[in-house]
Amino acid sequence: MIKVMNLSKEFPKKDGTVFSAVDDICFEAKDSEIVCLLGVNGAGKTTTMRILSTIFKPSSGTAEIQGYDIQKNAQHVRENLGFLTGDTGLYNRLRGSEFIRYFGRLYGVAEKTIDARIKEMADMLDMHDFLDKKIEFMSTGMKQKVSIVRSIIHDPPVMIFDEPTSGLDILTARNIVSFIRECKQRGKCVLFSTHIMREAERLADRIVMIHKGKILANGTLDELRIVSEQTDLDDIFVYYVNKFTDETEVLAHEF
Repeated sequence: MIKVMNLSKEFPKKDGTVFSAVDDICFEAKDSEIVCLLGVNGAGKTTTMRILSTIFKPSSGTAEIQGYDIQKNAQHVRENLGFLTGDTGLYNRLRGSEFIRYFGRLYGVAEKTIDARIKEMADMLDMHDFLDKKIEFMSTGMKQKVSIVRSIIHDPPVMIFDEPTSGLDILTARNIVSFIRECKQRGKCVLFSTHIMREAERLADRIVMIHKGKILANGTLDELRIVSEQTDLDDIFVYYVNKFTDETEVLAHEF
């Protein structure tokens, strides 16, 4: 599971002040559960996920992946985590299968297991037609699928997907959505980020709304509907953003 505890990340600005990309957030994602981190671009979703994957160090607070602290046990965190992000580097001169195999070896996965995993994932994601094509000649959707398999070749119990369907055609996006559901069915803990309301409605067991680095709401879609008295997720999201804005303006006025 994922457990996020008072996590914050600040970046220095040129004028000497700091920008709070993530501001004291707390939430959990359990095994066999899909949790959506929902927010507009720049809300803090990617920064949060990069902290969880140990790419960034938090300014304060911490998080645990399968009980391992992201700062004290970073290597164990990486062993238990599959992280897919939109800017994952791919080696264009390698074939898809070669690239995946390379990362499987880095994770210490046995050759026979790598073979079995590549076949299993190629079946699931419909990759057989391009698996041996050089990456430089692949489409965006093909590259995204290769990135997914690279991320999970070691069969981790926790999966983090950062905007996994961004820029993809509808068929490839549906394929990846089905794969995320499959991860849940296999008992994995899944955290994915999106700004697409329909995607969150279809996939998430729980939705964590984030805006300007802060958590606005955390609950099932039904729970969020009850509190907001709204039906559509886009209206629910606007409700919480407006509520956050109003509360921030009141605090600013008081000080």
